[in-house]
Amino acid sequence: MTLLNDDFLLGNQTAKTLFHDYAAKMPIIDFHCHLNPQEIYENKNYPNITRIWLNEGTYGDHYKRRLMRANGVDEKYITGDGDEYKKFIEWAKTIENSYGNPLYEWTHLELRRFFHIDEELTQESAPRIWDKANELLQTDAFKPRNLIKNSNVQVVCTTDDPASNLRYHKLLKKEEANSGFKTLPAMRPDKLIQIDRDGFGEYLKTLSAVSQTPINKFADIIKALHQRFEFFNEMGGRLSDHSLLTYHFNEASEDQLDEIVKKGVQNKPLSQTEIDQYLTMLLENLMKLNTEFNWTMQFHINSNRDLNRPMFDKIGPDTGYDAVGTQPDIVEHITKLYTKMQDTGDVPKTIFYSLNNNDWMELATMMGCFQGGTTQKLQLGAGWWFNDTAEGMDDQLRIFAQESLLPHFVGMLTDSRSFLSYPRHEYFRRVLCNFYGKLAEQGRVPNNTEKLGKIVQNIAYNNAHDYFGFLTN
Repeated sequence: MTLLNDDFLLGNQTAKTLFHDYAAKMPIIDFHCHLNPQEIYENKNYPNITRIWLNEGTYGDHYKRRLMRANGVDEKYITGDGDEYKKFIEWAKTIENSYGNPLYEWTHLELRRFFHIDEELTQESAPRIWDKANELLQTDAFKPRNLIKNSNVQVVCTTDDPASNLRYHKLLKKEEANSGFKTLPAMRPDKLIQIDRDGFGEYLKTLSAVSQTPINKFADIIKALHQRFEFFNEMGGRLSDHSLLTYHFNEASEDQLDEIVKKGVQNKPLSQTEIDQYLTMLLENLMKLNTEFNWTMQFHINSNRDLNRPMFDKIGPDTGYDAVGTQPDIVEHITKLYTKMQDTGDVPKTIFYSLNNNDWMELATMMGCFQGGTTQKLQLGAGWWFNDTAEGMDDQLRIFAQESLLPHFVGMLTDSRSFLSYPRHEYFRRVLCNFYGKLAEQGRVPNNTEKLGKIVQNIAYNNAHDYFGFLTN
């Protein structure tokens, strides 16, 4: 079989028909990513493939960084100030050793879909690919907005702090009719959650100023958040996102919370119990706000961040030093949170992602206890991060199908910092079509391509369109 041929990942004729005739051409709603709205607005060409592929604009690709370190690449060619051509060569050397890693497949998919380069990236081919890619990168088709538009993307949801003034979203909104897609904010209150981090007091001052709400106690934080929900909602925001590395359900009174906030502002040490109390009550109020505004609440749980502390101190977070988390009872504590909020009628639409796939069955069965009122109100999110592989995607689809209603799944997202990541949707759709193709070939579902085709089209696009409502109001 030719590398990444038209039928790669499609193991039978039903799968091939489902992908080519039904799923392939569906539009994309990228409801969770880390693209920079400033870069979308400024719409500048990247000078070379290293900048858009390895550095990825403002951020950098921690997936690639990990592999390059494993290949023995000097750090100056990863996060340092090394020559950009040399960085690309080192990436090519790394890719030559990455057979079986999803980055090998993603890399070549992106070369083919965007640059129409069919040859394998190797140390030998890298100079040719460098020249051809860089020439194309200077054309209008490779400006960020056209990369999005030409990938058949209708909606991009970025990741934004609640204290953001959403300046670039405002500017993009004025030009929306000409861009061919929407760029919408999604709220991610990490700095508000991290009460034990330095700078919490300064952050509350920023939040106070932007919301025009004096913040002196816990209730003031919630009042300020309500104003930010109103603002984001006016700007088209329909999702929030919450990173829970660990979590323990522990409620507290207003007086206790006010004292905890006071200690956080003064940067005084907080006990684990106090941190859990603050986080629990903050999440309860965030669930109420998501319910009030009919948003979808996303939880990314059980990751283990910044394990290499010397490198964290040197180059900061999100640089390739994270791993799968191992809190074994985290879903038990999330269940307690949802049980409490069910009592008050404040369970919002929710998507759960866990970096530890051992949580998936527990999450999938827990979800079934809180469904109702909205089609597939609670969802098991697509395979996340280290599970963003063909096998991880297949496992997530299997568990979702076996424990709930997979035909209602809202599907794939890029979770990426790169304008070249949209072939991940193609990758997912191939895995999805192969999943249903196998069931059909085994006689476990009707081998009716028209009926199955509608299902894969719904998962690819229609369900997200209906569930989030980005394009209907």
